Amino acid sequence: MFTGIIQEIGSVDGVIQIGGGVRLTIDAQRSAHQLNVNDSISINGACQTVVAKEGRSCTVVAVEETLLKTTLGSLRSSQRVNLELPLKVGDRLGGHIVSGHVDCVGEVHSVVQRGSRWLVKILLPKGSWRYVIPVGSIAVDGVSLTVASIDENVVAVSIIPHTMDNTIFSEYRAGTRVNIEFDMIGKYIERLMGIRSSNDATDTISIDQMRDWGYVV
Repeated sequence: MFTGIIQEIGSVDGVIQIGGGVRLTIDAQRSAHQLNVNDSISINGACQTVVAKEGRSCTVVAVEETLLKTTLGSLRSSQRVNLELPLKVGDRLGGHIVSGHVDCVGEVHSVVQRGSRWLVKILLPKGSWRYVIPVGSIAVDGVSLTVASIDENVVAVSIIPHTMDNTIFSEYRAGTRVNIEFDMIGKYIERLMGIRSSNDATDTISIDQMRDWGYVV
């Protein structure tokens, strides 16, 4: 579990295509010494398991499902990436709860500077708007952000200079693909509402429903 506060901008040291996935070696100068094999690390918002470590570099393997749901498959050597280590007991939750399980890939619509801030608009896949509310939370490439506004499938976030300087947001241009994770609370609410609607329709709870929810085997 992560908090969406980027701790380091790393860079891709190596990309090797393997059967059904990609082996990525990441230069993580400030983070690598805190990592061991089997630890987790967030790379552009996608939680990955460290499979090897050498010096200031760590290696992960992004499997086929990850490549389908994230931008990790498009990473190239020397490309910069947002890095975050998982939360430890006692750490401050500076952003919001981020699982590292990317929901979809969005596309930067525009980046406009307004005074000392930047307004970044991101086009989300159709139907994704239901997980987003104004002043709610959203993770973009692992960065915890507050939703400034939403217009159908376009969500806007406001980026302060510190975030611009300490993440890869400075590299965003129209058309840049980004990993999106919606607020976990919103997804749970949708699931619970779906269950409630189903119950209202049948007015009873069946054994099959209880089995689906994991209450019986």
